[in-house]
Amino acid sequence: MTARLLASSGTGVAIGVGALWHVFTKASERGWKAIIPIWNILIVLKISGRPWWWIFLFLIPLVNIVVYIILYYSLAKSFAKGAGFAVGLIILPLIFLPILGFGSASYAGPWGSGPRAVEVY
Repeated sequence: MTARLLASSGTGVAIGVGALWHVFTKASERGWKAIIPIWNILIVLKISGRPWWWIFLFLIPLVNIVVYIILYYSLAKSFAKGAGFAVGLIILPLIFLPILGFGSASYAGPWGSGPRAVEVY
């Protein structure tokens, strides 16, 4: 029982990190940044066009849920995906992140606005 749970958890982490690696690569970020726990959230914030200090909002109960929803909606918009894809990304990230990373989606800038004009990190 424990071995099966450990194997399925490891598989989920591997899928998530691999998908995030490809999402970062599409957004002209280094893929290895997906492996580092807090840093990967900062990079997702950067890709999504959100300020870096939003990472502190993840520490506040209930607020973190709202921030998670807004962040994944912004991430979908940054890859020119619609609200339906954003809902899928919010509810089933282990399915929709690989679709975003390994699929044909291309990075359109923060909120789909084109290339980033200013590097903030």
